[in-house]
Amino acid sequence: MLGFIWFIIMGGVIGWLASLMMRRDAQMGTIANIVVGIVGSFIGNGVLGFITGGGTIGAWPPDWSGVIGALIGAALLLAAVNLMQRGRMR
Repeated sequence: MLGFIWFIIMGGVIGWLASLMMRRDAQMGTIANIVVGIVGSFIGNGVLGFITGGGTIGAWPPDWSGVIGALIGAALLLAAVNLMQRGRMR
């Protein structure tokens, strides 16, 4: 149960950091940050899993390769959303 709670917290932090990087923080709320962080974790760790062996954001102590992969995946997800909404990436 504690791993699930940590997964939600880290997903929110990672989604928030990615939204700051992509300049979408003013448009997103807490739930959207959590969703972006969790989906970005699956995207980033799925893609980078071939290179680094994968990682997780729900572990304690944090698996830093998983956190970095999740941040990259969340930024890619927000870039794709920006591209679809505005026709350009920031």
